[in-house]
Amino acid sequence: MTDRFTLVSAVHLVLIRDGRVLLLRRFNTGYEDGNYSLPAGHLDGGETVPQAAVREAREELLIDARTEDCRVVQVMHRRSTDERIDFFVTLERWTGAIENGELDKCDELRWAELDRLPANVVPYIRQALTNYRRGVWFDSFGWEARSEGRVCPPTAAGHARDATGSE
Repeated sequence: MTDRFTLVSAVHLVLIRDGRVLLLRRFNTGYEDGNYSLPAGHLDGGETVPQAAVREAREELLIDARTEDCRVVQVMHRRSTDERIDFFVTLERWTGAIENGELDKCDELRWAELDRLPANVVPYIRQALTNYRRGVWFDSFGWEARSEGRVCPPTAAGHARDATGSE
């Protein structure tokens, strides 16, 4: 029996308030420490992407959300130290005051203007937020030839359009 290839999968929370996005500064994780990212975590298996988003919101930000208030706004196929698939999810609503729930991994929460992000945002997160502003739902990041990635903006009807313009 041949072993199948597997991807590490993660969910990233894109929380928007008054045109600003919530960022966290990574701390003591061994990856991109000192740089800003989005609240995020791995899918644990046996859960949907919205369920993972709700769990991460509770764990990292100490807020409550419902799966029906989650909307997947982007998927990114990414190469880092390994190959990954990242889901970017907005929360339409949540309850509770946002607080840092992971003091051992994050040393700051900050609202930043979407069009004026801090210089030290993790590169793939910066690309994901640019895609979000442009309405791009799929991208590839970290591959040698970026032109091989398929950036897919939505059409007027909401269908995916690939980099060639085909639906």
